[in-house]
Amino acid sequence: MKGSLRLSLSQKLQQRLSPLQMRFVRLLEMNGLEIEDEVRRELDDNPALEVADTPAIEGDDDFNESAEDLQLADYRDEDEIPSYRFEANNRSADDDFYEPVAVADEGSLGESLTRQLSETDIDARDLQIARYIIGNLDDNGYLTRTLTQILDDLAINAGIDVPMEHLREIVGRVRALDPPGVCAYDLRDCLVLQLRRMPRSDIRDLALEIVEHYFDIFSLRHFDRLASMLDVDRDRLREADELIRSLNPKPGGQIGDSAGDEKSRHIIPDFNVEVDGNVVTLSLVNNVPELTIESSFVSDGNSFISVAGASGEHKAARAFINRKREDATEFIELLRIRQETLYKVMSAIVKLQHDFFISEDESCLRPMILKDVSNETGYDLSVISRATAGKYVATPGGIYPLKFFFNEKVGSDEDASSREILAAIRELIAREDSDHPLSDDALMKLLAERGYDIARRTVAKYRERLSIPVARLRKKI
Repeated sequence: MKGSLRLSLSQKLQQRLSPLQMRFVRLLEMNGLEIEDEVRRELDDNPALEVADTPAIEGDDDFNESAEDLQLADYRDEDEIPSYRFEANNRSADDDFYEPVAVADEGSLGESLTRQLSETDIDARDLQIARYIIGNLDDNGYLTRTLTQILDDLAINAGIDVPMEHLREIVGRVRALDPPGVCAYDLRDCLVLQLRRMPRSDIRDLALEIVEHYFDIFSLRHFDRLASMLDVDRDRLREADELIRSLNPKPGGQIGDSAGDEKSRHIIPDFNVEVDGNVVTLSLVNNVPELTIESSFVSDGNSFISVAGASGEHKAARAFINRKREDATEFIELLRIRQETLYKVMSAIVKLQHDFFISEDESCLRPMILKDVSNETGYDLSVISRATAGKYVATPGGIYPLKFFFNEKVGSDEDASSREILAAIRELIAREDSDHPLSDDALMKLLAERGYDIARRTVAKYRERLSIPVARLRKKI
Protein backbone atom coordinates (compact mmCIF):
# COMPACT_ATOMS: atom_id res chain seq x y z
CA MET A 1 0.00 0.00 0.00
CA LYS A 2 1.53 3.24 -1.10
CA GLY A 3 1.08 6.57 0.68
CA SER A 4 1.20 9.94 -0.98
CA LEU A 5 1.59 13.52 0.16
CA ARG A 6 -0.24 16.36 -1.51
CA LEU A 7 0.14 20.11 -1.02
CA SER A 8 -2.78 22.37 -1.86
CA LEU A 9 -3.36 26.10 -1.62
CA SER A 10 -6.68 27.80 -0.91
CA GLN A 11 -7.76 31.39 -0.46
CA LYS A 12 -10.11 32.41 2.31
CA LEU A 13 -11.51 35.86 3.03
CA GLN A 14 -12.24 36.57 6.71
CA GLN A 15 -13.30 39.76 8.45
CA ARG A 16 -12.22 40.24 12.04
CA LEU A 17 -12.78 43.13 14.39
CA SER A 18 -9.74 44.71 15.96
CA PRO A 19 -9.63 45.11 19.77
CA LEU A 20 -10.34 48.83 19.28
CA GLN A 21 -13.43 48.06 17.19
CA MET A 22 -14.63 45.52 19.73
CA ARG A 23 -14.33 48.11 22.48
CA PHE A 24 -16.26 50.67 20.43
CA VAL A 25 -19.03 48.15 19.75
CA ARG A 26 -19.34 47.46 23.47
CA LEU A 27 -19.54 51.19 24.29
CA LEU A 28 -22.09 51.77 21.53
CA GLU A 29 -24.43 49.13 22.95
CA MET A 30 -24.47 50.76 26.41
CA ASN A 31 -27.29 53.04 27.49
CA GLY A 32 -26.83 56.26 29.46
CA LEU A 33 -26.50 54.70 32.92
CA GLU A 34 -24.15 51.99 31.69
CA ILE A 35 -21.84 54.46 29.94
CA GLU A 36 -21.72 56.60 33.10
CA ASP A 37 -20.65 53.54 35.10
CA GLU A 38 -18.05 52.70 32.45
CA VAL A 39 -16.59 56.22 32.58
CA ARG A 40 -16.51 56.12 36.37
CA ARG A 41 -14.76 52.74 36.29
CA GLU A 42 -12.22 53.98 33.73
CA LEU A 43 -11.46 57.04 35.85
CA ASP A 44 -10.76 54.77 38.81
CA ASP A 45 -8.58 52.34 36.84
CA ASN A 46 -6.55 54.72 34.67
CA PRO A 47 -4.49 57.42 36.46
CA ALA A 48 -3.84 59.14 33.13
CA LEU A 49 -7.53 60.03 32.79
CA GLU A 50 -9.26 62.84 34.63
CA VAL A 51 -12.34 65.04 34.41
CA ALA A 52 -11.66 68.32 32.63
CA ASP A 53 -11.94 71.40 34.81
CA THR A 54 -14.97 73.56 34.06
CA PRO A 55 -13.86 77.16 33.55
CA ALA A 56 -14.98 79.24 36.48
CA ILE A 57 -17.11 82.32 35.94
CA GLU A 58 -15.36 85.52 36.89
CA GLY A 59 -16.63 86.82 40.22
CA ASP A 60 -17.82 83.43 41.56
CA ASP A 61 -15.44 83.64 44.51
CA ASP A 62 -16.90 86.97 45.58
CA PHE A 63 -20.54 85.90 45.58
CA ASN A 64 -21.69 82.61 47.12
CA GLU A 65 -25.30 83.33 48.12
CA SER A 66 -27.97 81.11 46.60
CA ALA A 67 -31.30 82.31 45.26
CA GLU A 68 -33.02 80.95 48.37
CA ASP A 69 -30.64 82.94 50.61
CA LEU A 70 -31.48 86.09 48.68
CA GLN A 71 -35.22 85.48 49.14
CA LEU A 72 -34.83 84.88 52.88
CA ALA A 73 -32.82 88.07 53.16
CA ASP A 74 -35.95 90.04 52.28
CA TYR A 75 -37.32 89.34 55.78
CA ARG A 76 -36.09 91.24 58.84
CA ASP A 77 -35.93 88.18 61.10
CA GLU A 78 -36.85 84.48 61.14
CA ASP A 79 -40.23 85.12 62.79
CA GLU A 80 -41.45 86.88 59.63
CA ILE A 81 -40.45 84.06 57.30
CA PRO A 82 -43.56 82.09 56.20
CA SER A 83 -43.63 78.44 57.21
CA TYR A 84 -43.75 77.19 53.62
CA ARG A 85 -40.23 78.55 53.11
CA PHE A 86 -38.93 75.85 55.41
CA GLU A 87 -40.75 72.97 53.71
CA ALA A 88 -38.56 70.34 52.04
CA ASN A 89 -40.57 70.33 48.82
CA ASN A 90 -40.49 74.10 48.30
CA ARG A 91 -39.43 73.96 44.66
CA SER A 92 -40.52 75.54 41.43
CA ALA A 93 -42.18 73.50 38.73
CA ASP A 94 -38.95 73.43 36.71
CA ASP A 95 -36.79 72.06 39.52
CA ASP A 96 -36.00 68.39 39.98
CA PHE A 97 -37.58 67.15 43.19
CA TYR A 98 -36.49 63.80 44.57
CA GLU A 99 -39.00 62.27 46.92
CA PRO A 100 -37.39 59.87 49.40
CA VAL A 101 -39.09 56.51 49.20
CA ALA A 102 -38.95 54.04 52.06
CA VAL A 103 -39.56 50.65 50.48
CA ALA A 104 -40.72 47.85 52.75
CA ASP A 105 -39.28 44.69 51.29
CA GLU A 106 -42.01 42.03 51.31
CA GLY A 107 -39.61 39.38 50.06
CA SER A 108 -40.50 36.64 47.63
CA LEU A 109 -43.73 34.65 47.48
CA GLY A 110 -42.07 31.72 49.26
CA GLU A 111 -40.80 33.93 52.08
CA SER A 112 -44.24 35.50 52.53
CA LEU A 113 -46.01 32.11 52.71
CA THR A 114 -43.39 30.64 55.05
CA ARG A 115 -43.70 33.63 57.36
CA GLN A 116 -47.48 33.20 57.51
CA LEU A 117 -47.13 29.50 58.31
CA SER A 118 -44.63 30.23 61.09
CA GLU A 119 -47.26 32.35 62.80
CA THR A 120 -49.65 29.36 63.05
CA ASP A 121 -49.55 26.32 65.33
CA ILE A 122 -47.96 24.04 62.72
CA ASP A 123 -45.31 21.67 64.07
CA ALA A 124 -41.71 21.49 62.81
CA ARG A 125 -42.17 18.38 60.64
CA ASP A 126 -45.29 19.69 58.90
CA LEU A 127 -43.58 23.07 58.44
CA GLN A 128 -40.71 21.31 56.63
CA ILE A 129 -43.22 19.57 54.35
CA ALA A 130 -45.07 22.84 53.76
CA ARG A 131 -41.82 24.56 52.80
CA TYR A 132 -41.17 21.80 50.28
CA ILE A 133 -44.65 22.36 48.82
CA ILE A 134 -44.06 26.12 48.67
CA GLY A 135 -40.79 25.46 46.86
CA ASN A 136 -42.77 23.87 44.03
CA LEU A 137 -44.84 27.02 43.35
CA ASP A 138 -44.06 29.16 40.32
CA ASP A 139 -43.92 32.97 40.33
CA ASN A 140 -47.69 33.16 39.72
CA GLY A 141 -48.46 30.96 42.73
CA TYR A 142 -49.42 27.77 40.88
CA LEU A 143 -48.32 24.31 42.00
CA THR A 144 -45.95 22.91 39.36
CA ARG A 145 -45.94 19.26 40.47
CA THR A 146 -48.68 16.78 41.29
CA LEU A 147 -49.21 15.54 44.85
CA THR A 148 -47.93 12.09 43.87
CA GLN A 149 -44.71 13.61 42.55
CA ILE A 150 -44.29 15.71 45.70
CA LEU A 151 -44.87 12.61 47.81
CA ASP A 152 -42.09 10.77 45.94
CA ASP A 153 -39.77 13.80 46.16
CA LEU A 154 -40.22 14.01 49.93
CA ALA A 155 -39.41 10.33 50.34
CA ILE A 156 -36.37 10.35 48.03
CA ASN A 157 -34.83 13.79 48.62
CA ALA A 158 -35.86 14.63 52.19
CA GLY A 159 -36.35 11.14 53.62
CA ILE A 160 -39.86 12.00 54.83
CA ASP A 161 -42.63 9.40 54.50
CA VAL A 162 -46.03 11.03 54.73
CA PRO A 163 -49.49 9.57 53.93
CA MET A 164 -51.32 11.12 50.98
CA GLU A 165 -54.19 12.29 53.17
CA HIS A 166 -51.82 14.12 55.49
CA LEU A 167 -50.06 15.70 52.49
CA ARG A 168 -53.43 16.94 51.21
CA GLU A 169 -54.10 18.43 54.64
CA ILE A 170 -50.81 20.39 54.58
CA VAL A 171 -51.47 21.52 51.00
CA GLY A 172 -54.87 22.77 52.21
CA ARG A 173 -53.14 24.84 54.89
CA VAL A 174 -50.92 26.44 52.24
CA ARG A 175 -53.95 27.11 50.02
CA ALA A 176 -55.60 28.94 52.94
CA LEU A 177 -52.79 31.53 53.07
CA ASP A 178 -52.73 34.96 51.45
CA PRO A 179 -52.99 35.98 48.70
CA PRO A 180 -56.19 34.05 47.92
CA GLY A 181 -55.76 31.60 45.07
CA VAL A 182 -52.19 30.62 45.86
CA CYS A 183 -51.10 26.95 45.55
CA ALA A 184 -53.78 26.28 42.92
CA TYR A 185 -53.48 23.41 40.45
CA ASP A 186 -54.76 25.38 37.45
CA LEU A 187 -56.65 28.53 36.53
CA ARG A 188 -60.08 27.11 37.36
CA ASP A 189 -58.87 25.96 40.76
CA CYS A 190 -57.30 29.39 41.38
CA LEU A 191 -60.60 31.17 40.67
CA VAL A 192 -62.50 28.70 42.86
CA LEU A 193 -60.15 29.36 45.80
CA GLN A 194 -60.69 33.11 45.49
CA LEU A 195 -64.47 32.84 45.21
CA ARG A 196 -64.70 30.58 48.25
CA ARG A 197 -62.87 33.21 50.33
CA MET A 198 -65.48 35.83 49.44
CA PRO A 199 -68.62 36.54 51.53
CA ARG A 200 -71.60 34.49 50.42
CA SER A 201 -74.16 36.11 48.13
CA ASP A 202 -76.38 35.11 45.23
CA ILE A 203 -73.94 36.45 42.63
CA ARG A 204 -70.94 34.87 44.39
CA ASP A 205 -72.72 31.49 44.51
CA LEU A 206 -73.66 31.77 40.85
CA ALA A 207 -70.06 32.67 39.89
CA LEU A 208 -68.75 29.74 41.94
CA GLU A 209 -71.16 27.34 40.23
CA ILE A 210 -70.12 28.61 36.80
CA VAL A 211 -66.41 28.18 37.52
CA GLU A 212 -66.76 24.80 39.23
CA HIS A 213 -69.17 23.10 36.79
CA TYR A 214 -69.38 25.16 33.56
CA PHE A 215 -65.89 26.62 33.20
CA ASP A 216 -65.32 25.26 29.66
CA ILE A 217 -68.58 26.77 28.40
CA PHE A 218 -67.81 30.04 30.17
CA SER A 219 -64.31 30.13 28.65
CA LEU A 220 -65.82 29.79 25.18
CA ARG A 221 -68.16 32.73 26.01
CA HIS A 222 -71.29 30.78 25.09
CA PHE A 223 -73.52 32.95 27.25
CA ASP A 224 -76.85 32.00 25.73
CA ARG A 225 -76.20 28.32 26.34
CA LEU A 226 -74.89 29.06 29.82
CA ALA A 227 -77.93 31.13 30.76
CA SER A 228 -80.22 28.34 29.54
CA MET A 229 -78.37 25.64 31.50
CA LEU A 230 -78.31 27.70 34.71
CA ASP A 231 -81.83 29.08 34.20
CA VAL A 232 -80.79 32.66 34.97
CA ASP A 233 -81.43 35.93 33.19
CA ARG A 234 -78.73 37.89 31.37
CA ASP A 235 -78.48 40.57 34.08
CA ARG A 236 -77.49 38.07 36.79
CA LEU A 237 -75.17 36.32 34.36
CA ARG A 238 -73.54 39.65 33.55
CA GLU A 239 -72.93 40.37 37.23
CA ALA A 240 -71.42 36.91 37.74
CA ASP A 241 -69.21 37.44 34.70
CA GLU A 242 -67.98 40.78 36.05
CA LEU A 243 -67.19 39.16 39.40
CA ILE A 244 -65.19 36.36 37.78
CA ARG A 245 -63.31 38.81 35.56
CA SER A 246 -62.35 40.86 38.63
CA LEU A 247 -60.42 37.91 40.12
CA ASN A 248 -56.64 37.72 39.91
CA PRO A 249 -55.45 34.90 37.62
CA LYS A 250 -51.86 35.30 38.89
CA PRO A 251 -52.11 35.78 42.66
CA GLY A 252 -48.43 35.15 43.30
CA GLY A 253 -47.42 37.98 41.01
CA GLN A 254 -48.62 40.66 43.43
CA ILE A 255 -46.12 39.73 46.15
CA GLY A 256 -43.12 42.06 46.26
CA ASP A 257 -44.66 44.54 43.79
CA SER A 258 -45.09 47.58 46.02
CA ALA A 259 -45.68 51.24 45.29
CA GLY A 260 -42.10 51.94 46.21
CA ASP A 261 -40.93 49.51 43.53
CA GLU A 262 -43.04 51.34 40.97
CA LYS A 263 -41.47 54.68 41.93
CA SER A 264 -38.03 53.13 41.72
CA ARG A 265 -38.58 51.99 38.14
CA HIS A 266 -37.83 54.76 35.69
CA ILE A 267 -36.27 55.26 32.30
CA ILE A 268 -33.57 57.83 31.67
CA PRO A 269 -33.82 58.92 28.00
CA ASP A 270 -30.69 59.20 25.87
CA PHE A 271 -32.16 61.90 23.59
CA ASN A 272 -34.53 64.80 23.96
CA VAL A 273 -36.77 66.14 21.20
CA GLU A 274 -38.45 69.54 21.36
CA VAL A 275 -41.08 70.64 18.87
CA ASP A 276 -41.82 74.24 17.93
CA GLY A 277 -44.37 74.34 15.15
CA ASN A 278 -42.85 72.30 12.33
CA VAL A 279 -39.32 72.60 13.70
CA VAL A 280 -37.96 69.58 15.56
CA THR A 281 -34.88 70.14 17.73
CA LEU A 282 -32.81 67.15 18.83
CA SER A 283 -30.37 67.11 21.72
CA LEU A 284 -28.25 64.34 23.19
CA VAL A 285 -28.81 63.91 26.92
CA ASN A 286 -25.21 63.67 28.03
CA ASN A 287 -24.39 63.10 31.68
CA VAL A 288 -20.85 61.99 30.86
CA PRO A 289 -18.27 64.56 32.01
CA GLU A 290 -15.67 65.93 29.63
CA LEU A 291 -12.49 63.91 29.98
CA THR A 292 -8.88 64.88 29.41
CA ILE A 293 -5.36 63.54 29.93
CA GLU A 294 -3.93 64.15 33.40
CA SER A 295 -1.22 66.83 33.18
CA SER A 296 1.55 64.58 34.54
CA PHE A 297 0.96 62.12 31.68
CA VAL A 298 0.95 64.69 28.88
CA SER A 299 4.76 64.50 28.56
CA ASP A 300 6.78 61.34 28.25
CA GLY A 301 6.67 60.80 32.01
CA ASN A 302 10.30 61.57 32.92
CA SER A 303 9.20 63.39 36.05
CA PHE A 304 8.00 60.09 37.53
CA ILE A 305 11.30 58.29 37.08
CA SER A 306 14.09 58.56 39.63
CA VAL A 307 17.45 59.34 38.10
CA ALA A 308 19.08 56.86 40.51
CA GLY A 309 16.79 54.07 39.38
CA ALA A 310 17.93 51.06 37.40
CA SER A 311 17.67 51.02 33.61
CA GLY A 312 15.09 48.22 33.75
CA GLU A 313 12.91 50.19 36.14
CA HIS A 314 13.19 53.21 33.83
CA LYS A 315 11.85 51.19 30.90
CA ALA A 316 9.05 49.60 32.90
CA ALA A 317 7.91 52.94 34.29
CA ARG A 318 8.10 54.62 30.88
CA ALA A 319 6.15 51.74 29.30
CA PHE A 320 3.47 51.96 32.02
CA ILE A 321 3.06 55.71 31.55
CA ASN A 322 2.90 55.45 27.75
CA ARG A 323 0.39 52.60 27.93
CA LYS A 324 -1.92 54.44 30.33
CA ARG A 325 -1.70 57.62 28.26
CA GLU A 326 -2.54 55.72 25.08
CA ASP A 327 -5.45 53.94 26.79
CA ALA A 328 -6.81 57.27 28.05
CA THR A 329 -6.47 58.90 24.64
CA GLU A 330 -8.16 55.93 23.01
CA PHE A 331 -11.05 55.98 25.51
CA ILE A 332 -11.65 59.70 25.02
CA GLU A 333 -11.72 59.24 21.24
CA LEU A 334 -14.09 56.26 21.47
CA LEU A 335 -16.49 58.28 23.64
CA ARG A 336 -16.42 61.10 21.08
CA ILE A 337 -17.13 58.70 18.21
CA ARG A 338 -19.92 57.06 20.23
CA GLN A 339 -21.64 60.38 20.90
CA GLU A 340 -21.27 61.40 17.26
CA THR A 341 -22.65 58.07 16.03
CA LEU A 342 -25.65 58.19 18.35
CA TYR A 343 -26.49 61.75 17.36
CA LYS A 344 -26.27 61.02 13.62
CA VAL A 345 -28.44 57.90 13.94
CA MET A 346 -31.08 59.72 15.96
CA SER A 347 -30.98 62.69 13.56
CA ALA A 348 -31.73 60.33 10.69
CA ILE A 349 -34.65 58.83 12.62
CA VAL A 350 -36.06 62.30 13.33
CA LYS A 351 -35.72 63.20 9.66
CA LEU A 352 -37.44 60.03 8.46
CA GLN A 353 -40.21 60.17 11.09
CA HIS A 354 -40.62 63.95 11.09
CA ASP A 355 -44.42 63.78 10.76
CA PHE A 356 -44.72 61.60 13.85
CA PHE A 357 -42.63 63.90 16.03
CA ILE A 358 -44.81 66.82 14.95
CA SER A 359 -48.16 65.09 15.57
CA GLU A 360 -47.32 62.25 18.03
CA ASP A 361 -49.81 60.17 16.03
CA GLU A 362 -48.82 56.53 15.42
CA SER A 363 -50.65 56.53 12.13
CA CYS A 364 -48.09 59.07 10.89
CA LEU A 365 -45.21 56.62 11.33
CA ARG A 366 -43.83 55.82 7.91
CA PRO A 367 -42.29 52.44 7.03
CA MET A 368 -38.66 52.49 8.18
CA ILE A 369 -36.06 49.75 8.51
CA LEU A 370 -32.39 49.71 9.42
CA LYS A 371 -31.43 50.08 5.77
CA ASP A 372 -33.24 53.43 5.53
CA VAL A 373 -31.20 54.82 8.43
CA SER A 374 -28.08 53.32 6.89
CA ASN A 375 -28.75 55.18 3.65
CA GLU A 376 -29.04 58.45 5.60
CA THR A 377 -25.97 57.99 7.79
CA GLY A 378 -23.68 55.70 5.80
CA TYR A 379 -23.25 53.43 8.81
CA ASP A 380 -23.37 49.66 8.68
CA LEU A 381 -26.60 47.93 9.69
CA SER A 382 -24.95 46.36 12.74
CA VAL A 383 -23.83 49.79 13.94
CA ILE A 384 -27.36 51.17 13.68
CA SER A 385 -28.81 48.14 15.42
CA ARG A 386 -26.43 48.54 18.36
CA ALA A 387 -26.89 52.32 18.47
CA THR A 388 -30.67 51.96 18.84
CA ALA A 389 -30.76 48.96 21.20
CA GLY A 390 -31.86 49.91 24.71
CA LYS A 391 -31.96 53.65 23.92
CA TYR A 392 -34.92 56.00 24.54
CA VAL A 393 -35.99 59.43 23.36
CA ALA A 394 -38.08 61.93 25.33
CA THR A 395 -40.68 63.85 23.34
CA PRO A 396 -43.43 66.26 24.40
CA GLY A 397 -45.85 63.31 24.19
CA GLY A 398 -43.83 60.79 26.19
CA ILE A 399 -40.77 58.55 26.15
CA TYR A 400 -40.29 56.05 23.33
CA PRO A 401 -37.71 53.33 22.71
CA LEU A 402 -35.83 53.89 19.46
CA LYS A 403 -36.95 50.46 18.23
CA PHE A 404 -40.50 51.85 18.29
CA PHE A 405 -39.80 53.87 15.14
CA PHE A 406 -38.76 50.86 13.05
CA ASN A 407 -41.61 49.15 11.24
CA GLU A 408 -41.79 47.27 7.99
CA LYS A 409 -44.10 47.79 5.05
CA VAL A 410 -47.24 45.70 5.05
CA GLY A 411 -46.65 44.67 1.44
CA SER A 412 -44.28 45.39 -1.40
CA ASP A 413 -46.89 47.54 -3.12
CA GLU A 414 -48.18 49.21 0.06
CA ASP A 415 -47.01 52.50 1.54
CA ALA A 416 -48.69 51.82 4.89
CA SER A 417 -46.52 50.80 7.81
CA SER A 418 -47.26 48.05 10.30
CA ARG A 419 -47.74 50.68 13.03
CA GLU A 420 -50.42 52.32 10.93
CA ILE A 421 -52.22 48.99 10.50
CA LEU A 422 -51.93 48.24 14.23
CA ALA A 423 -53.45 51.62 15.08
CA ALA A 424 -56.31 51.04 12.63
CA ILE A 425 -57.05 47.56 14.06
CA ARG A 426 -56.95 48.89 17.61
CA GLU A 427 -59.38 51.67 16.67
CA LEU A 428 -61.82 49.33 14.91
CA ILE A 429 -61.90 46.87 17.82
CA ALA A 430 -62.33 49.69 20.34
CA ARG A 431 -65.48 50.83 18.50
CA GLU A 432 -66.95 47.38 17.81
CA ASP A 433 -70.26 46.14 19.20
CA SER A 434 -69.47 44.03 22.26
CA ASP A 435 -72.46 41.79 21.52
CA HIS A 436 -71.15 41.11 18.01
CA PRO A 437 -67.35 41.57 17.98
CA LEU A 438 -65.56 41.81 14.66
CA SER A 439 -64.02 38.64 13.25
CA ASP A 440 -60.71 38.70 11.39
CA ASP A 441 -62.60 38.53 8.08
CA ALA A 442 -64.73 41.53 9.08
CA LEU A 443 -61.62 43.44 10.14
CA MET A 444 -59.99 42.62 6.79
CA LYS A 445 -62.99 44.06 4.89
CA LEU A 446 -63.10 47.22 7.02
CA LEU A 447 -59.38 47.74 6.54
CA ALA A 448 -59.82 47.27 2.79
CA GLU A 449 -62.40 50.07 2.81
CA ARG A 450 -59.72 52.30 4.36
CA GLY A 451 -57.27 51.38 1.62
CA TYR A 452 -55.28 48.68 3.44
CA ASP A 453 -55.25 45.65 1.18
CA ILE A 454 -53.97 42.91 3.50
CA ALA A 455 -54.81 39.22 3.94
CA ARG A 456 -56.87 37.78 6.80
CA ARG A 457 -53.85 35.92 8.23
CA THR A 458 -51.98 39.24 8.36
CA VAL A 459 -54.88 40.76 10.28
CA ALA A 460 -54.74 37.84 12.71
CA LYS A 461 -50.98 38.29 13.14
CA TYR A 462 -51.33 42.01 13.95
CA ARG A 463 -54.27 41.35 16.28
CA GLU A 464 -52.19 38.84 18.21
CA ARG A 465 -49.33 41.35 18.37
CA LEU A 466 -51.73 43.73 20.12
CA SER A 467 -52.60 40.93 22.59
CA ILE A 468 -56.25 41.10 21.53
CA PRO A 469 -58.12 37.77 21.70
CA VAL A 470 -60.29 36.35 18.93
CA ALA A 471 -63.82 37.64 18.41
CA ARG A 472 -65.65 35.00 20.46
CA LEU A 473 -63.47 35.73 23.49
CA ARG A 474 -64.19 39.47 23.22
CA LYS A 475 -67.93 38.88 23.35
CA LYS A 476 -69.64 40.36 26.38
CA ILE A 477 -73.05 39.67 27.88
